[in-house]
Order: sequence, then C-alpha cells, then structure tokens
Amino acid sequence: MQREEALNLLHDYIKNPKMIAHCLASEAVMRAMAKRLNEDPDKWGLAGLLHDLDVEITHADMKVHAMETARILKEKGIDEEIVEAVMLHNEHAEHGRERTKKFHFALSAGETITGLITATALVYPDKKVNSVKPKSILKRMKEKAFAASVSRESIMECEKAGIPLPEFVELSLNAMKEIEDGGES
Repeated sequence: MQREEALNLLHDYIKNPKMIAHCLASEAVMRAMAKRLNEDPDKWGLAGLLHDLDVEITHADMKVHAMETARILKEKGIDEEIVEAVMLHNEHAEHGRERTKKFHFALSAGETITGLITATALVYPDKKVNSVKPKSILKRMKEKAFAASVSRESIMECEKAGIPLPEFVELSLNAMKEIEDGGES
C-alpha cells in the first residue's frame, strides 16, 4: 500500500485530529527507528501510521482495540508482519499472544513515546514539540504521575528493539520535530 492510500484509509476510519496527529507522529518515529536499525522505513512507517485505525470504532476498548485494525489490514492485503505488529501493539487485547520480535517492540515503544513527548510539549509555554529537549523527556519518564496513562514499560521496549532509551528519546523527539509543522506531506 502506498502512503497516499494509507493516509486515505486513516482518514476513512479516524476523524479526531489529535488521533490523526498521533498516527502521523507514530509513523515518523517508526520510520526513524527503522533507519536506525537498518529495517524497511516504508514498512515500519506504515505500521506506525495505521496502528490505531480502529480506535474510534472500538471506542478505544483495550480488550478489542487493534483486533479490528488487523482484520481491516488483512482485507487490504497488507503485509502479514505489519498486521501482526499492529495487532500486538496493544498488550491488553484478548489475542493471547505476546510481542517477540524487534518490529513488535519497536511499534509498542514508538507509538507510546509520542504521547509522552506530546504531553511534555504541552507544559512548555509555546506548547511546541520543537521546544522540547531530550533531557525533559527522560526526566518525565521518571515522573509516574506525569502523563500517567503513558506506559513507561512500553516505552522501555525500545531496548528490546535494540535502541538504548536516551538514544530512542532523542531519535523520537527529532522525528516528531521534523513533522510538527507539516504532518502529512
């Protein structure tokens, strides 16, 4: 699936602009991770872009979220590895499987850190990702009450994917900075 088709699919299923921004940020982080790990940036980016397709139709019910996305992606003929990574990014879904591959860990960490970075930006006066420094993200990682719904355990899966946390934070932040002012292009 080409990116333009994927963007159309994203807009077919997700109407909330903040969710679309999250998916675009996840795509950017996944592409950066793929480049760092010598993986396919298009494949990893597609997983980041489409991982939350079903969030509105499942009403973010964590017992089923990602299962419907997996079904949709299979119907569209998307690569089985992408479908699997997307399905496994939600560890609360009742699919009875665990993450075991670098791709799985990367998507879990990559889509989750976008929430911590965004929350950190929102406490800055200008509310811009471009103002955030990596050390601020690392500090916020330790503050369990800050963005409490963001799973620090999922973010730490960056290390299972092969990227140490400080490097992952910087890589993710830089990826989000690159798209802050122009998201979909």
